[in-house]
Amino acid sequence: MKIKYEFLTGERFEVEAPDVIGEVCVSIDRETANSNRRETRRHRYFSELAEQGKQLPDQGQDIPAILERKEMSRALPAALDKLLPQQRELILAVFYEGRSISEIAREQGVNEKAIRKRLKKIYQKLKIFLD
Repeated sequence: MKIKYEFLTGERFEVEAPDVIGEVCVSIDRETANSNRRETRRHRYFSELAEQGKQLPDQGQDIPAILERKEMSRALPAALDKLLPQQRELILAVFYEGRSISEIAREQGVNEKAIRKRLKKIYQKLKIFLD
């Protein structure tokens, strides 16, 4: 019996083998093919789903949180516009320029507690504007 091999490169090779070994090789090939068919019968491949125009949701993303962040990013500029100019400047200095509270306090000639108190009032106003 002749046994045919095909390598990944596409090269084919035939070997003469006794019938007993040939039958074993054929049964192994048959069992491998059956096993593959059993496995693929139960599974769907992502490539097949994409070809059909279907997509699976990404379980790693929290869709409601993403939508809430997008909504907040639209509402925040409007809320900041409702603040007093000094309050807006303080928010810009802390969050956009990354300056420390102690640095701002030194610059304005007040203590850090005063700056924290101002920020607390700003947060309360923003919460009202955003709700």
